[in-house]
Amino acid sequence: MSLINTHVQPFKADAFHNGKFIQVSEANLKGKWSVFIFMPAAFTFNCPTEVEDAADNYAEFQKVGAEVYIVTTDTHFAHKVWHETSPAVGKAKFPLLGDPTHHLTRAFGVHIEEAGLALRGPFIIDPEGVIKTAEVHDNSIARDVKETLRKLKAAQYVAKNPGEVCPAKWNEGAKTLTPSLELVGKI
Repeated sequence: MSLINTHVQPFKADAFHNGKFIQVSEANLKGKWSVFIFMPAAFTFNCPTEVEDAADNYAEFQKVGAEVYIVTTDTHFAHKVWHETSPAVGKAKFPLLGDPTHHLTRAFGVHIEEAGLALRGPFIIDPEGVIKTAEVHDNSIARDVKETLRKLKAAQYVAKNPGEVCPAKWNEGAKTLTPSLELVGKI
């Protein structure tokens, strides 16, 4: 079953954020756009590259009113040490959520049961807590967060402009489409 257009299930997760331990729940997602970026585990070779990519683009996410959450199956304690010891992860100014109980990885359909780890998966969630995009990767394939940012802007655009759709490779400011009988077979 697809998660698209379903509400994020209730959860509570401990996180490391800006030098402190905090708790994050579905209530934190209400009222603003959120991006959950799942990855297998801290202290791996590929995950820090993705955290750094998200950190390098974090200002752009904030500019459009979105919060980024990195989620791994580690604890918030591991995330603290990861943040302090990895120059790439140390750039992160967004919450690093621990999911040692695997509640979130299972709820988002990215849990690898036999490994106890998560697949790579970015999810965009609207201000009502509804999942708008879901993409899951094999763990050997890292993502480009600029594509996640592009999809976030598209989701925000169609939310503000009902009846319009963003075509392939749409970028902010580009032309959109208004579905109609007249367009069928014309594109």
